[in-house]
Amino acid sequence: MTTTINPERILRELSELWVSLGKESEADQGSGVLRACAMTLIATVEESEDPSDIWATIAALMPEHPSRAIVIRLHPSTARELSSRVFSQCWMPFGHRRQICCEQIEIIASDASIPDLPPVILPLAVSDLPMIVWCRGPRLFALPDFPQLAGMAHKLILDSAAYPDPRSALLQFAERAGKGGVLADLAWTRLTRFRELVSQIFQNRSYLARLPKRAQIRIGFGGDSPPTAAYYLAAWLLDRLQGAAVTWQPMPGFVSGELAQVELSGADDAELRLSIRATGDREPPTAELRVDSLTSRVVFPPDNDYTLLREELLIPGRDAVYDASLARAARLIAEGR
Repeated sequence: MTTTINPERILRELSELWVSLGKESEADQGSGVLRACAMTLIATVEESEDPSDIWATIAALMPEHPSRAIVIRLHPSTARELSSRVFSQCWMPFGHRRQICCEQIEIIASDASIPDLPPVILPLAVSDLPMIVWCRGPRLFALPDFPQLAGMAHKLILDSAAYPDPRSALLQFAERAGKGGVLADLAWTRLTRFRELVSQIFQNRSYLARLPKRAQIRIGFGGDSPPTAAYYLAAWLLDRLQGAAVTWQPMPGFVSGELAQVELSGADDAELRLSIRATGDREPPTAELRVDSLTSRVVFPPDNDYTLLREELLIPGRDAVYDASLARAARLIAEGR
């Protein structure tokens, strides 16, 4: 494995790749290829992970979020090691004869080589387009030199559900956001359907008029302590229900770290009572929605890297609602809640 990478060589290889793709397409169909790019998407992953899973996720994203994709596969080592290769991902939209292709670059590096990566990555990033960094693991985020990589990004995407200590993770995220970093957390993205259901209830005027004056919010979860999703949901609700109080409820039968239920009630029986409870069904994931005595079942969208990133990449910049919820969640933790 080499210790340096020449970005000019990679750009030259990309150029040669496009020439080759164009010739192949013209020979097969006579219609050429269309080059598409809306951002530079960088994924930092453990080298031990199956690369086919990462590339499959990125390939699925390409039709809606075409990008120059750079996957950086890192492994623990004190030696400075770098290597790279380039290839493309192509698809043909239904009813069309022209292929659409996106560029893909894979870099294998040691932890010690992270300071060498920004001079390589910056020339490879597509100018005047957003650069998004998706960090898949807590070990990578905790590396001392990782901020040098994250600092290049317009937005950093993390997943606090993978972190062993939810409270510590949220405090770290809030600290980074407080320094001006633009963050996204896929644990927050998973809450979209929960938040949509609650918002739909609040949009009903008769329900809105019966909201508890001092709401009691009970959030249930699998395991012994609240996961990050529970803190996010509590923070989001507290920002919308002045004077509300939150209690946590560990629930047996649910996977540790899983959000199981949210209940909203008041002291007066005339006030609105609302609950959303996961049913435990995995295919497709469903939940039971109860408003007063009315009960219905709702289907949640599939929960995987592709669906979550697909949603998150629709917001290339700052998400004000997420930022406020992250700050409020960090305050809950600091208060010992």
